[in-house]
Amino acid sequence: MEDSALLRYSRHLLLEPWGAETQERLTRAHVLIVGVGGLGSPASLYLAAAGVGTLTLCDGDVVDLTNLQRQIALSSSDVGRLKVNATAERLRQLNPTIDVHADPRRVAPGAWGERLGGVDLVLDCCDDFATRFALNQACHERGIPLVSGAVIRFSAQISVFDFRRQDTPCYACLYPPESWTEEEERCALLGVFAPLAGTTGTLQAGEALKVLSGVGNPLVGRVLLLDGLSGEFRTVRLLRDPLCPVCGEGVRA
Repeated sequence: MEDSALLRYSRHLLLEPWGAETQERLTRAHVLIVGVGGLGSPASLYLAAAGVGTLTLCDGDVVDLTNLQRQIALSSSDVGRLKVNATAERLRQLNPTIDVHADPRRVAPGAWGERLGGVDLVLDCCDDFATRFALNQACHERGIPLVSGAVIRFSAQISVFDFRRQDTPCYACLYPPESWTEEEERCALLGVFAPLAGTTGTLQAGEALKVLSGVGNPLVGRVLLLDGLSGEFRTVRLLRDPLCPVCGEGVRA
């Protein structure tokens, strides 16, 4: 590791379970971030700052003035630009030693597998259930860890689905696709507390770093629930559903 890298990442290298070997592991990692809005914006900043070697940003939206309340990688001068281009530019300024790829293409639900080649981990920072279910399916089929986050109004949740492990539940164990008939909840209609989006995205980045580094205990088989009004965090256990259409016993057999 070069002297400049030792200095840049020194505060991580000082952590007893971290060290240069762990940092090198991050340097070789490739993370796909799906959605660079309220969650993906802070998550991408922390992953870039931590030295994850390759980040691919996937989002087809353009920057709107309403985004600036919470999407902290953006600025007023970015309004009208593609979010992935503006965010990628900011990440390269933050850490010019990493590779950042901007992908503004819309992805059909069944085509996510084509985007996962060479990817070590996926961050689900999107805001629609169709994409969440499709990412869950694609990551499960390829054994790629998925860090999922969601925030609406004053509530948020985070979980990790590590599909390298046989015992991990999946997103469909938490929300069975066939039972989801309600209208999707989006912050454009219901609002979102900006600092809670930042907290959630930052925690997603932390879970991703734990999975990639092998340091700590990621939220596998657990869902972290955040209440922005009360300031309370609680964790609930999530078991793999044997009847799950994605990872259930019948499917696995």
